[in-house]
Amino acid sequence: MGYGDLIIRSYNAQKDRVRVEDLERRCEVGPAERGFLIADTLGDPICRIKNSPVYTMLVAELGNQLVGVIQGSIKLVTLHKPPKNLARVGYILGLRVVPLYRRRGIGLRLVIELEEWFIANGVDYAYMATEKDNEASFKLFVDKLSYVEFRKPAILVNPVSRRILRISSNYEFEKLKIEEAESLYRKFMSSMEFFPNDIGNILRNKLSLGTWVAYPRGESWGATFPSSWAMLSVWNSGELFKLRLGNAPSSCLMYTQSSQLMETLFPCFKLPAIPEFWQPFGFYFVYGVYREGPLSGKLVRTLCRLVHNMAAKSKDCKVIVTEVGGSDTSRNHIPHWKFLSCPEDLWCIKAMKNEERSSLIEMMKTPPTRTLFVDPREV
Repeated sequence: MGYGDLIIRSYNAQKDRVRVEDLERRCEVGPAERGFLIADTLGDPICRIKNSPVYTMLVAELGNQLVGVIQGSIKLVTLHKPPKNLARVGYILGLRVVPLYRRRGIGLRLVIELEEWFIANGVDYAYMATEKDNEASFKLFVDKLSYVEFRKPAILVNPVSRRILRISSNYEFEKLKIEEAESLYRKFMSSMEFFPNDIGNILRNKLSLGTWVAYPRGESWGATFPSSWAMLSVWNSGELFKLRLGNAPSSCLMYTQSSQLMETLFPCFKLPAIPEFWQPFGFYFVYGVYREGPLSGKLVRTLCRLVHNMAAKSKDCKVIVTEVGGSDTSRNHIPHWKFLSCPEDLWCIKAMKNEERSSLIEMMKTPPTRTLFVDPREV
């Protein structure tokens, strides 16, 4: 027990890159009862945070061994707390400790050091996400570090088949200019939890494939809004890192192979083939899902078909991932495969400043907004 000669320092790409990659492979563990997605960082350990406004990565060394890592990013977001609705938040991700060195307080020390970096950079709140069944993570953050359960969004994962899906002719589509998309997001979603104040930077990022709206055919998009409409944006996460499927049961392999065979032998049946998941593959992340009007649910589903057809034309993209608030009814209209999806991701939060602790208590009493904005830079 204890820290001993443990050293926590900033990540040095030249010195640490290969060792961090090795550590990540040694820590590839997921839920025993179902398949899980494993990130392949393609030799760049900080790829998941380097598009964030401010970020860092810390490593833990014990003797000449690299035994743990943690990453963090900082941004300004909407967070309903009196008397203002903006907060500087720090996001914690990528906490890993080599199995042989666990239960020695290394993970705790890494989080504490990252929290100190947050405080030095004026962070109001720190938050993290974990699966609700991750007992070790829950004990560390909630029991030892006083984080509190905040939100329970759903992660929806849908496989991309090679078949182009039919899209109803009852709807119109339009790809928005970046300026128009930013204006719409600020108008309709800036009051939603965790809406990033630098949304323009996200939309202008080279990984952003664009923002689309859908509305009933015969109505117009312009000075006034249609009776029903829906909007979403797409981020090409596969340009940063790849995914692999871990812990897949043999039944999944058999189903995948049989579905691909059926599509090849009987294309006239138009049966969707499940893609091959055992080699690293890319994915699209759908974010900023918003809808209004009685037909908006169908319009969200139609936009998801549009995104699927975009992905089907890509040789690398094999799944589409979306994360929505736990009470967001849009989840009922977003196609997903239950085997890979997570119905309850757990977000926990902690005040980094004494004066923010009372605001956090008030936030916990406030019902969550229907929509939770998930930043694609933090996937």
